[in-house]
Amino acid sequence: MAQTSPGAPGARTPSAAPGPTGPGVGGCRGDFPILKRTFGGHPLVYLDSAATSQKPQSVIDAEAAFYRRINANVHRGVYALSEEATEAYEGARARVARFLNARDPAEVVFVRGTTEALNLMAEALGRGPLKGGGRVLLTDMEHHSNVVPWQLVAKDRGWALDFVGVTDEGELSSEDLDRKLTRGTSVLSFTHVSNVLGTVNPVASLAARAREAGALTILDAAQSAPHLPLDVQALGVDALAFSGHKVFGPTGIGVLWARKELLETLPPYQGGGEMISEVTRERSTYKDAPLRFEAGTPNVAGAVVLSSALDYVERLGYDQMARHEQGLLKEAWEGLSALAGSDLTIYGPPLSRGHVGVLSFSLKGVHPHDLATLLDAEGVAVRAGHHCAQLLMRRYGVPALTRASYAPYNTAEDNRIFLEAMGKVCRLFLRA
Repeated sequence: MAQTSPGAPGARTPSAAPGPTGPGVGGCRGDFPILKRTFGGHPLVYLDSAATSQKPQSVIDAEAAFYRRINANVHRGVYALSEEATEAYEGARARVARFLNARDPAEVVFVRGTTEALNLMAEALGRGPLKGGGRVLLTDMEHHSNVVPWQLVAKDRGWALDFVGVTDEGELSSEDLDRKLTRGTSVLSFTHVSNVLGTVNPVASLAARAREAGALTILDAAQSAPHLPLDVQALGVDALAFSGHKVFGPTGIGVLWARKELLETLPPYQGGGEMISEVTRERSTYKDAPLRFEAGTPNVAGAVVLSSALDYVERLGYDQMARHEQGLLKEAWEGLSALAGSDLTIYGPPLSRGHVGVLSFSLKGVHPHDLATLLDAEGVAVRAGHHCAQLLMRRYGVPALTRASYAPYNTAEDNRIFLEAMGKVCRLFLRA
């Protein structure tokens, strides 16, 4: 189940991951004004980026600039300001398509976030291609956003739901997958990176196996988008979702990408203005994708600002971010292990087998909420709870875990303060 250190038996510490240096990737920490805040006289050490990332000044400025200069409704007005807003909105769609290496911007649907994207897919499949029934395969490492929508539609449509189990080391069980991903499976929907375990799932091979079984593949990329490049053509999935707020963008904006051929088979998810071609008393007809799925006034500002956030991500560079974050994870893993020894349990695979973004752990005899409260008193912000992943909590027999999650703006100094605060916790609770 757990590795007490990245060098535990069976693990290999990657030699290519140097220790963290400098004020974040390329000195980027200074780009994030919120990180200048203090709490109780302590500098903010923000280790909850898996929940939401902080925003660089360029993104904050982009949102203000939108409302100062080009705020108008899109697609409807024939006046110049509306045309500018429409151009910016559709430009953002094209920007997202480039970010994902999509073939066509029309494959990009703007939604509120990953949660809405997955609800859209479940509901639209239930009204459309799978309205007669289906079998959906999920995994035990899914966020609730990739469980509950399928349960809701399964109950209404008589779908069968099944789940691939997770090994003690935090990876999908290949034996269970072999038993369950078979002909008759309609959908395989799974996470790219676990928000609890940091596990990186082998998306391309899973998508290929799903195709052989005749199943659609839907990928929850909420946790991978901040850490890994996303190339939908190389991944081979049929649909993918991610949230803007986890990649330095604003809240309330997200992306559903789906193959054009698939989108064209799906009925509308919601009804209202903008998504219609014609409305009569008897019936309505609908626009082509993606506008068919964007009922009402969209989050125009969110889409435009997301475009700026993606620019920022790509300026930092995924390779540079990965080296930096892996160094921080390794340092924290080893530091926690040295402090707590056998009283520490770290969940997920070792760094050498793919462990990205998060470090979830438990300390013997210490409730995660108590631990997080004590760390908060030192200015250290971590997440404690079930992390919207109660299937995993039950799998490992724990009610909750403490999670530290990293981003490019975190530094070696953040880790020093975090580990120093953890030392106080260990001395308080683990003393003889």
